Amino acid sequence: MKLLETYILRRVGLMFLVALLPVLAIIWTTQVLQRINLVTDSGQSIGSFAKLATLILPTIIPIVLPFALVIGITQTLTAMNNDSELTVMEAAGANRSVIFRPIMLLAIGISLFSFIVDNAVEPKARVVARQMVAEAYADLLSTVIEEKNFRRIEDGLYVQISQRLSGRILKGLFVADSRDPAFDLLYYAKEGAVDPSGTSLLMRDGEVHRKTADGNVSVIKFDSYSFDLSDLTQSRGQATLRSGDRDLGFLLNPDPNDADYKAKPAGYRAELHRRLTEWALPAIFALFSLVIAGDARSHREARLHPMVSALTLAFALRWADFYAANQIENNPNFIGVLYGLNIGAIIIAVILLVRTKKRAMPITIRTRVSGIWLRLQAFFAARGSSTGGGA
Repeated sequence: MKLLETYILRRVGLMFLVALLPVLAIIWTTQVLQRINLVTDSGQSIGSFAKLATLILPTIIPIVLPFALVIGITQTLTAMNNDSELTVMEAAGANRSVIFRPIMLLAIGISLFSFIVDNAVEPKARVVARQMVAEAYADLLSTVIEEKNFRRIEDGLYVQISQRLSGRILKGLFVADSRDPAFDLLYYAKEGAVDPSGTSLLMRDGEVHRKTADGNVSVIKFDSYSFDLSDLTQSRGQATLRSGDRDLGFLLNPDPNDADYKAKPAGYRAELHRRLTEWALPAIFALFSLVIAGDARSHREARLHPMVSALTLAFALRWADFYAANQIENNPNFIGVLYGLNIGAIIIAVILLVRTKKRAMPITIRTRVSGIWLRLQAFFAARGSSTGGGA
């Protein structure tokens, strides 16, 4: 790689990191704070929370990378233009590939990295994160619920205990169950325990109040009562994998017996085509940036900052891709729209780059050509005057 190309690559790469890290940190922090309830509700350690926070990173990196690259390219080229570096390079006869080559190599490298993260790293991170959350809530009744605090186990089911003793013994049980719209159930028990398998809550010396939709209330006292937890613990202990949690191999050849795939095959189709197009966005956005900021401009020329123009185009294409990918679930015809948007953007950007390409001779060659042209003009002028005098 030439010296100028190395110089441009280093400057763009540095500016790319300067733009990437703060934005990534802000988005990552907001995503982590949304999951703080894993600690407050399930009593997990700070180490488990830190692990979950780390697993979130691969899900946001592919989203941030393309826009950070746009900022890095446009800001670097604008600064070089303001410092007259682009003008000097053009005047010296440097080919525009000196600017294009290092930037596109960086963009292609980032696109490949995005492909790996999006199709290999992110699905595994999602699976591990889902499993962590499922296991954290699996034994919520016997190990997690705090004393003298109401806890929502799921929609319509709340539990409170007065005291937790060793051996999975619970004192002062209160359970409110309104999951069935036909009636509400309230359980009171002096003592209870969750069986070792976690499939039932055994309550002793208590009563259950049953209130129907018409307002009738019935009260039943019991010496012992078993509250079924099998569905609850199974659903909480096992992570349900969605289309976004699958790797590229599964999306290309899904298991026809997979329960989630059988329920939502269109979602897997949309996820596959999203994965096959999203990774190329860094390279496409780099072409946008080169079209807008890749040539020398006069300081007197009034125009919108190249970063604003490039980011506007980038956000527009990203939104169009997002819309088309979501519509694939309902209409397979949007598959062609999704690919057409990206291929069309590439073709248009390349055409604009070729049409606006400025070819300039080096100063030494232009001086020699000018000298030859002046001598030819003097020669023909002298010959013309001599011919006229002889006549």
